[in-house]
Amino acid sequence: MDEPELRSPFFMRLSRRALIGLDAAVAVIGTLALVTLPAAPGGSALAVVPLAAATGLPLAVRRLWPVPVFTAVLAASTASLVLGLPWDSYAAAAFALYPVALTRRRRRWIPTPLIGVVSAVLILGGAIVGPADWHAEAAGEVLLGLAVLGASWTLGRAVRERRAQAAHSARRLADQAVSDERLRIARELHDVVAHSMSLIAVKAGVAVHVAAARPDEALDALRVIEATSRSSLSEMRHLLGVLRTDADLGPAPGLADLADLAERAAMAGVHVDLEVDAPNLPEGVALSVYRIVQEAVTNVVKHAAPARCRVRVRADGQRVRIDVTDDGPGARVLPGGDGHGLIGMRERVMMYGGDFTAGPRPSGGFAVSADFPYEP
Repeated sequence: MDEPELRSPFFMRLSRRALIGLDAAVAVIGTLALVTLPAAPGGSALAVVPLAAATGLPLAVRRLWPVPVFTAVLAASTASLVLGLPWDSYAAAAFALYPVALTRRRRRWIPTPLIGVVSAVLILGGAIVGPADWHAEAAGEVLLGLAVLGASWTLGRAVRERRAQAAHSARRLADQAVSDERLRIARELHDVVAHSMSLIAVKAGVAVHVAAARPDEALDALRVIEATSRSSLSEMRHLLGVLRTDADLGPAPGLADLADLAERAAMAGVHVDLEVDAPNLPEGVALSVYRIVQEAVTNVVKHAAPARCRVRVRADGQRVRIDVTDDGPGARVLPGGDGHGLIGMRERVMMYGGDFTAGPRPSGGFAVSADFPYEP
């Protein structure tokens, strides 16, 4: 796994090539620093430059080959310690260990939390309690170097876990978004199909009953069926096209399309008295209003045609109210129907935290009422 690009609020995003360039600069500076450090008494001056180069220069490619670079730098740094040459307290090895901890798969037998705690204790203890003589100083330097390695490993694993959790959260949010979109499309398809098939069913029944006695009226019913089916197929292609492409397939229906909805209902024997006073509704709210009215009018076509239907849509900039009433019998007059239309309308209203009621009116007919807030 490659190390992701550096992300910081204080720096620009750096490409992988730029990060490798920074590593190369650190490698050169670290090598020069080791060369200029004084050697311990008895150390071989001839080995200073080769071991300093072996310790610092491989850091330039630590992102390309993390494990080999860490192994080589750790070996060279340990050799410098043993030979009494300038030693960096495993700082270079810790720098090389970080990408190893960041990219290697997790090993259950490596107790990273314990390593982090021990490293923090050693670093804090070394800062508070100083060495008393050369032997204690040498042992203290070794412990400090091991603590630096442990801190580097713990930091790398912590960053890896944080990135893994962020990736998991991103995948979960993406999956939720996909599920929500599928539910939305399923609801849209239900509204389109239920409305159109209701009109087609009513007109097909009319055509069957009058085909012999009044062929002209049957022909008109067939024309309505043709127009409705073409319109429905076009809208279904629009919805299904969203699943296949990101291209703009046209605007979603809104308040301006309610007039066409009323005309189609009139073809099925339902005269719709439409009043709309809801300017500047957001697109999502307008779509929900259209679908609620569409489903309510479809129920009138399915269960009360021929009938008169009154549709009122009002909005005041904070709340929108929808009232759909008819003068039908207030009960089902056609077989079938599973009640998903009322459920779908209720879900749309509850999505905005509003109120929804539907049922027979005392004076006759059926009434649907929805009221919900929205952000202007």
